[in-house]
Amino acid sequence: EDIQKAIKGLLVMSGELEQMYKSLLNNKVPEIWASVAYPSMRPLGSWVKDAFQRIKFIRKWAVKGTPDSFWLPCFYFPQGFLTAVLQNFSRKFKIAIDELGFTFQLLPVFKPKDIKENPQDSVFIYGLFFEAATINITSLRLEDANPGQTYSNSPIIKFSPKRHYVSNPEEYACPLYKTPERAGELSTTGHSTNFIGTIDIPTAFKPEYWVLKGTALLCEKLEQV
Repeated sequence: EDIQKAIKGLLVMSGELEQMYKSLLNNKVPEIWASVAYPSMRPLGSWVKDAFQRIKFIRKWAVKGTPDSFWLPCFYFPQGFLTAVLQNFSRKFKIAIDELGFTFQLLPVFKPKDIKENPQDSVFIYGLFFEAATINITSLRLEDANPGQTYSNSPIIKFSPKRHYVSNPEEYACPLYKTPERAGELSTTGHSTNFIGTIDIPTAFKPEYWVLKGTALLCEKLEQV
């Protein structure tokens, strides 16, 4: 409303309003919005659509109760959600949360409606993307992406809390990031604020192969402005 008044000459065009106006013209998220929003590299149109989808997911959860599966990219702070899953397990089985970790199981489906099992004390996660790799949906192993393919959809992943979990050295500890930028500010944990955690993915190759390729899981793909 202030921008419309400024364009008509009814209000002084401040530097902040001018910056917002230029961002809207260039299909970019205004800095004044981005500074209080979740990390994202989406252009404005996609960002607005994504914001409404996030609100829809949370509203459905609040109205209809806990869902059977969770859209992890929906959360402002995904690490907090995963910690809450461990906390619930810790309280239920009276195990110190410091002794808990996640095991991971890839399911041969991409849509929540196709899940045939009960999560019990686990959570089903969907909406992630692989960069520089893809999953063979038959063997459920990590493999090279098709030529020219940067991103591929991840199948649904089952996160299960387990006491004294030890990673399999033959699996690739795939880093999970909020945005394709991967970089962020250094947090108190010693990791980037863009970094969520690692997910162990079965692979026929040595894990070092994927490290050199820079393979990672992302909560959103890089889109053209």
